[in-house]
Amino acid sequence: MYSTQLPQARGGVLSSSEIHKSQSLSGDLESCLLQIYHHHHQNSLKLRDQTEKAKKDAIKKAGRVSDLLVDAVNGGVQESFMNEKRIELEIRALAATVGRFMKQTDQWLVASHAINTAVKEIGDFENWMKSMDFDCKSINTAIRNIHQQ
Repeated sequence: MYSTQLPQARGGVLSSSEIHKSQSLSGDLESCLLQIYHHHHQNSLKLRDQTEKAKKDAIKKAGRVSDLLVDAVNGGVQESFMNEKRIELEIRALAATVGRFMKQTDQWLVASHAINTAVKEIGDFENWMKSMDFDCKSINTAIRNIHQQ
């Protein structure tokens, strides 16, 4: 910084030129100190302004990051919610389809049971017919035997 030399102290009375020189040096020192103070004050104000701007900028950026994170999370949540709704609709559609298939299967079972019963009855009728045919032939043979005698 500024370096000024102060007059050396001596024992005795100072002359007027020495007093004037001493006053001008102390004035220079005072102006130098005042200048240093003003410079320091200006630097402090600039630093305070820069700090305040940086703080506001950091707050804005933190808010933006927070908003982006919330949007990202909400987007995932919204997508999950939409997927859940779509799955629920598909489950309902599948349940309705399964219900229709169950009714159709029950109808097929009833129809196949009816067919099985009819086939059994046909088989029973065929056996009855065979036994009737045998009985008729037996009776016919008996009548012929009686008639021939």
